[in-house]
This record gives sequence, C-alpha cells and structure tokens, in this order.
Amino acid sequence: MVRKKHIWGLLIVATVALWGWRLVHILLDHQALTELIENSGNWRVAVFIGAHTIAAAVGIPGTVLVVIGGALFGLLWGTLWSILGATAGALMAFWLARYLFHGWFERRFCRHPRFKGIFLRLDKTMEHQALPCVLAVRFAPISPFNVVNFLFGLTNIAVTPYALGTLIGIIPGTMAYTWLGVTGVDALRNGDWWPVVICLSLLALLSLMPILAQKYRRSELR
Repeated sequence: MVRKKHIWGLLIVATVALWGWRLVHILLDHQALTELIENSGNWRVAVFIGAHTIAAAVGIPGTVLVVIGGALFGLLWGTLWSILGATAGALMAFWLARYLFHGWFERRFCRHPRFKGIFLRLDKTMEHQALPCVLAVRFAPISPFNVVNFLFGLTNIAVTPYALGTLIGIIPGTMAYTWLGVTGVDALRNGDWWPVVICLSLLALLSLMPILAQKYRRSELR
C-alpha cells in the first residue's frame, strides 16, 4: 500500500514536471505570462487555468494571476477560472504532501511523546469539524495559501471537505482581486482611478473581516 502511494506520488511529480516546466519560469515573468495567455487563442482559458494550477502546486503566489484574469476575462469569468485553477493546484499540492511526506511526518512528529497529544486533538478536529476548519483557515488574512495546501496534506483530513472548503473559502478574495484587474484596465483606458481606490479599500476591509468576526465572537461569550 505504501509503495503504491509512492508510485502515485512520483507520477504526480512527473506530470507536474512534464507539463509545468515551461510555465514555472514564465509564471515569474508577469508580462511574458500575460502575452502567453493572450496569444493562446482558443486555448487561453486552458492555459490560464493550467498556469494557476502549476503556480499553486509548486508554491508560487497566484495573486498576480488573479489580477491578470480580471484584466483578460472580466469579473465573472476571471473569478471562475481563477477559482478552478487555484482549487486544482491546491488539490495537487495536497496530494503531493500526503503521498510523499505524510508517512515520514507521522513517524517523525505525530508519534513523538512530546507532540502526540497535540496531533491526536488535531486529528479529532479534522474528523469532526473538517469543513469549518478549512473555511476558517482560508478566510484568515494571514494564512499563506500555498503553505496551507501542503500542511493540510500532512494531516488526516479527508479530501472532500478540504476541496470544498478551499473552493468556497477562496471565493471572496478571488473575486476582489479579479475586480482589481478589471478596474485597473478601465483606469488605464479611461483615467478614472476611483474604482481602483474603492477596490483596494474593499480588499483591506476583507482582510480585516476574520479579525473583526473573532473579536465579535469573543465579546458575545463574555
């Protein structure tokens, strides 16, 4: 069983290397990436989603990609394609961590007397409150998307609540950054920067929402 998991993990790694080797360095060059997507014709949606997937899988921040999606596809489709790509990449990173490193992590830390109690409580939480846990992490403003993908793969959380929580949890932020791309293009064309200012203000407010919600819950418990 363990050998089978390692084979699947190696196949996933090989797939990422085969299809993503060219995209990886392009992902770091935003101008080249934009030109690649624009020049892909009927394949530009597939290229955009693929770029998102590879970026999330290898740990490259996808915020700029989301903004590019807004500029190229508009608010509705840009948001949808970004969500699909980011979720697919999050799942790929999750599977990589689970099949390649979960066994080692469990032997090294989860069974250690000093950490055993902590990880037992964590596993219990993941078993009974998996979806709320994923949603809370995805909504948190200081939660690094790419790091969280790998960390969840090291736990015993089921794939379904992880995928569903990721898909739902990234909607607000993805829509906001997509809108930033849309308003940015309009500002460059028309010289009207107020929508950009409003969008940035909403992004700042969105990042504060989890903190405000936590303070509200604490005040309710008093």
